[in-house]
Amino acid sequence: MMKRNLLVIGLATLLSACGFQLRGTGDTEFALKELDVSARNAYGSTVKDVKTALEYNDVRVYPGAPYSLIISDERETQRTASYTSAARSAEQELTTSITYEIRGSKNLLLMSNQLDVQNFYVQDGNNLIGSGEEATMIRTEMRRDLVQQLVQRLRLITPERLDELQQVAEAKAKADADALEAARQREAAQPQQSPVQLPIPAQ
Repeated sequence: MMKRNLLVIGLATLLSACGFQLRGTGDTEFALKELDVSARNAYGSTVKDVKTALEYNDVRVYPGAPYSLIISDERETQRTASYTSAARSAEQELTTSITYEIRGSKNLLLMSNQLDVQNFYVQDGNNLIGSGEEATMIRTEMRRDLVQQLVQRLRLITPERLDELQQVAEAKAKADADALEAARQREAAQPQQSPVQLPIPAQ
């Protein structure tokens, strides 16, 4: 299995280096032409790969862009999926997920979503080093898959759609602010009761 994964990853790396794109990833031009991109892990590989992919697709990535993509969470879980008869090897299931947001003017939330990918590898108790190397390569492959999914999602978003969501978000924010102010005014209009004074007993 390890040799097979090495071959697949090696071919994928070679093809990407030659400018090859998987079918369906480059058929439609990005409608968004500028975007701010950030992440909780500002120096992580995922956000760097997302920026690279967007810039490769002629999207200008810079702070202060009208809309912001924020990778707000990135996590990995691992569990044992099955055991061999001798219990020396176990198939491990890896799940990697990212949660992202798109925010507009005034930092208003326009949309959010989560992406997940899963993969498996065999943890061989007799070859822990080899199993660890395979797990590392699979994690890298999964991260690239997540980035590709995210870029595909972003490809479908138009500035017009974000403008509509911005208007909805602004209207909601105004309604919430008005409701809060009305509640404050009602509370201020309530008559304030004087504190009850207890009689002082005679000495």
